[in-house]
Amino acid sequence: MSKLLRFPLLILTTVAMAACTTNPFTGEQQARRAATYGAIGGVVCGLIGSADSSQHARNAALGCGAIGAGVGAYMDAQEAELREELQGTGVQVRRNGDQLDLIMPGNITFATDSYTIRSNFEPVLESVSQVLYKFTDTRLRVTGHTDSTGSRDYNYDLSNRRATSVANYLASTGIDQNRLISQGMGPDQPIASNDTESGRASNRRVELQIVAIQ
Repeated sequence: MSKLLRFPLLILTTVAMAACTTNPFTGEQQARRAATYGAIGGVVCGLIGSADSSQHARNAALGCGAIGAGVGAYMDAQEAELREELQGTGVQVRRNGDQLDLIMPGNITFATDSYTIRSNFEPVLESVSQVLYKFTDTRLRVTGHTDSTGSRDYNYDLSNRRATSVANYLASTGIDQNRLISQGMGPDQPIASNDTESGRASNRRVELQIVAIQ
């Protein structure tokens, strides 16, 4: 057996053993499986670069990104950091498969009828940005939402301006604009009833969806 083949087999054996340990972020069995697949993917990515010195191979190896880390484990790590940074800020972190959703209530993000980010919320966005800056293999979608009070045109415009404000702020802190997309949804996606004040307050929000690049 050639050295080129013996070396990856040794690594794969080590990977299989290491994958039996508890994931340091969640401790879940599913995360362990993701780490196993991701680690094997990392070996494959490494072999692309080591077996072929062409520019095409180097580009392929660089493109492994989240594949090399394992998409599930990659998002586990990002989720853990975001939860730590956002504890006590009022921003909710929700996990949906390999997607993370940050829900930012309108009352802590913007003043009434304003799309200027509150000055005391800027440090929260900076904390989010610090995490997003490290986990580059994600796409970021910022959506603004309103309640049903007032005209639809006004609500669409306000929600779009608020989403744009958050996206622009993240870009100003160093997040690549190519990763960002923003959109205002107006009152079209309520998460609570607009018949009550508490429901309308819940509907006034900005969401940041973080999706791994597969």
